Amino acid sequence: MRKLLAACSGCLMVAAVSTALLSAGPARAQDAEAGKRVFNQCRACHVVDQETNRVGPHLVGLIGRKAGSVEGFKYSEALQNADITWDDESLSKYLKDPKGFIPGNKMAFAGVRKDEDLANLIAYLKAETAK
Repeated sequence: MRKLLAACSGCLMVAAVSTALLSAGPARAQDAEAGKRVFNQCRACHVVDQETNRVGPHLVGLIGRKAGSVEGFKYSEALQNADITWDDESLSKYLKDPKGFIPGNKMAFAGVRKDEDLANLIAYLKAETAK
């Protein structure tokens, strides 16, 4: 009987830990809708839904695009010469610390400080700029 109880309590512990991990997962998942709210701080300079440049270049087709390559936008020399193709990793580094990741670029944005906001913003950009 003790062996049965010990086995059951072990199973209950595994089930409890698994449940906790699974229920915490969605909270950590990227949330494009929350990213849309984070994008509000970018909206004055960038658009995601049309190929129209503002103070910053449009973001249509962003993922997989070479940095500094939107036609008609006057990039800084630093961004024109950056050998970067935008993907999750490069966007994460750039949006967290634009001046640190590409020194000499002219984007006047200090960066997204919270990792959760950054992940959500990238999820939003991936969803919206691919349309």
